[in-house]
Amino acid sequence: MTRLLSYIRSLTSFSDESWTLLQPALSQKLYRKNELILKEGDICNSLFYIDQGFCKSYYEIEGVVKNTDFFFEDEIATDIRSFGSGQTSEFNIVACEETYITILNKEKLFEAAEQSPEIEALGRHCIRRFASKQEEFATLFKLYSAQERLEYLEKKYPEMLKRVSLTQLASFLGVARETLSRIRKRRVSR
Repeated sequence: MTRLLSYIRSLTSFSDESWTLLQPALSQKLYRKNELILKEGDICNSLFYIDQGFCKSYYEIEGVVKNTDFFFEDEIATDIRSFGSGQTSEFNIVACEETYITILNKEKLFEAAEQSPEIEALGRHCIRRFASKQEEFATLFKLYSAQERLEYLEKKYPEMLKRVSLTQLASFLGVARETLSRIRKRRVSR
């Protein structure tokens, strides 16, 4: 869990005492490829810190998968709405390869936050970072064409393009796989 501690300390100052208080809220789990981390209809009671591997969030509409986000090492995956409100999740989160996750249990996290202002601040920083990424992608989809979105990902998230399949990437960008192939081919031939 040293990787998680480094991540936490990159967000906020965090003492060894707070780290000790946080321990009961943490558990680790290995998810196999295609194993659900969060299932649509369940309540999200955790933050999922990606130690190794990656996962995606997606909706399934009439049998068609619509990818909405990808989460890589040193990122938190969750359903922020469900986590905050206690309502059921409207989407799934699934491991895209063998993925090691540290699970931060909501109830125990809140208990620890009552004992440590550093843990309370950590929760705010995690949520803020998660919300910032969601806002970034929402803006990307409101303002840019599929080609511009691809160019943005190439510059800002090159790891995504290396690890995510063309089919999954096309779904995320909101275009057919063939359209994405044409965009990429057109850009290479320039």
